[in-house]
Amino acid sequence: MTYFVLKFLHIIGATVLLGTGAGIAFFMLVAHRTGHAATVAAVARIVVIADFVFTTTAVIAQPVTGAALAWYVGYSLWERWIVWSIVLYLITGAFWLPVVWMQMEMRKIAKGAAANGEPLPARYHRLFWTWFYFGFPAFAAVLAILWLMITRPVG
Repeated sequence: MTYFVLKFLHIIGATVLLGTGAGIAFFMLVAHRTGHAATVAAVARIVVIADFVFTTTAVIAQPVTGAALAWYVGYSLWERWIVWSIVLYLITGAFWLPVVWMQMEMRKIAKGAAANGEPLPARYHRLFWTWFYFGFPAFAAVLAILWLMITRPVG
């Protein structure tokens, strides 16, 4: 693969991570704000699919294309900005993996509540707010990784 193909794939992966994450957060928040179990169940179903199709693909592609780019250009994986990118990537994953599980649980809970004509239970709300707050460090870490990729600070 050429440098520009690797770089293109890496940038697309970063864009997908940021865009899918922001989109999922927006749609889940809007669905939650309706308070309707059926709406939350429908949106959560789509969100879980989107997370598996788009986010998972990008999560796999990023380290592969990143390492290939570093090798191609001649960067050591021990350069400070690369090490920090990897650390932040691991932090993002530490928050993202539980979020995926939470989304599946919220989907299941909302689907059950909708089927029974009941309001969203307390467990759903606890999961939602945990999910919501887990998004902040994950999103901040992705933004920091993008900054590091663009600026490649020395020192």
